[in-house]
Amino acid sequence: MNLAKWSVSDYHRMIAAGIVSDRRLELIAGDIVEMSPEGPLHSSRIRKGANYLRRIFNDLALVSEAHPITLSNSEPEPDIAIVRLPESRYDDRHPAPDDIFWLIEIADSTLHKDLNEKKHLYARSGINEYWVMDVNSNLLTVFREPIGDDYAFQQDYDRGEIASLAFPDIIVSVTQLFS
Repeated sequence: MNLAKWSVSDYHRMIAAGIVSDRRLELIAGDIVEMSPEGPLHSSRIRKGANYLRRIFNDLALVSEAHPITLSNSEPEPDIAIVRLPESRYDDRHPAPDDIFWLIEIADSTLHKDLNEKKHLYARSGINEYWVMDVNSNLLTVFREPIGDDYAFQQDYDRGEIASLAFPDIIVSVTQLFS
């Protein structure tokens, strides 16, 4: 059996028609998938992580929480997206790969999906940098330099500091990101 794939335009029409308005969904590689329920720890880490990044990136980038981004055949909602300013550029569209400095997924029950399916999707879409925060083990996995549907560079951090590729002079504390 072959399943029909949905385009981003199809997905937007369903949203506009109210067909999917009462459900938490994402368009991933042409499939409409149910998002995992968000527990208190997950919500808290998104909020605290985004607030910390807003403080250090101030007027250099927009730190977006759990809002859609538009890729070629997907419209996922990463937990945190660090994207280009001005914010008004997203009044009539979602950020696209050229707008995105890097993405962060907070993983509690979604670690396998974030380290596999989402990683491949983001690499394939040309997202230069992708971070996965494993809140169960306080481990940050950083992926850089997309090649095909994977990344050439991967490194784990449980403490210390890191700078993003987009902002090499701004230091992010791994400990602070998890607190």
